[in-house]
Amino acid sequence: MTVSDPRPLVGEPVSLDLLNTRWMQDGVRQDLLTDAEGLAVWLTANGLDARFTADATTLRHTLTARDALSALVDRPGDPDAVTRVDTVLGHGRIRATLTTEGPGELPEFADPAWGPGWTAARDHLDLLRTAPDRIRSCAHEACILHFFDTSRNGTRRWCSMAICGNRAKASRHYARTKDN
Repeated sequence: MTVSDPRPLVGEPVSLDLLNTRWMQDGVRQDLLTDAEGLAVWLTANGLDARFTADATTLRHTLTARDALSALVDRPGDPDAVTRVDTVLGHGRIRATLTTEGPGELPEFADPAWGPGWTAARDHLDLLRTAPDRIRSCAHEACILHFFDTSRNGTRRWCSMAICGNRAKASRHYARTKDN
């Protein structure tokens, strides 16, 4: 039986999607990664389910990676956060390959249970190389989601205009009409 992904924001780069396994719903913090079944949902959503197993060890290592990435996003450049992410990255490496299709790369892990967390940490390095200023937290005060701003002018503020952006507009409207 396949469980559907209950999260309000999916499809972000894998590092931010891992952070978005925690979200707020009706003022209550939710967490997809409370068990191996939730990990299986996240692995499937990110196309990692064919390469990695959703078990207790993989869950534990993935949570370690999520906590490290969360610290880094909350405190960019913080030496402790940098060390924590670097520790996760130490559990894997990239091996250069050559195939009939051309050059490639193959991730390798001494312990495959680190694979999903390592993959998310490695993805975060790519975001930092590409556009670190586009890694954002939703501007709504009650939201804890993250996104990579792909808007043309780089001014996206909300995880979702339909959800958090609309809440902010409604709050501003209410405040204006209340004072009149």
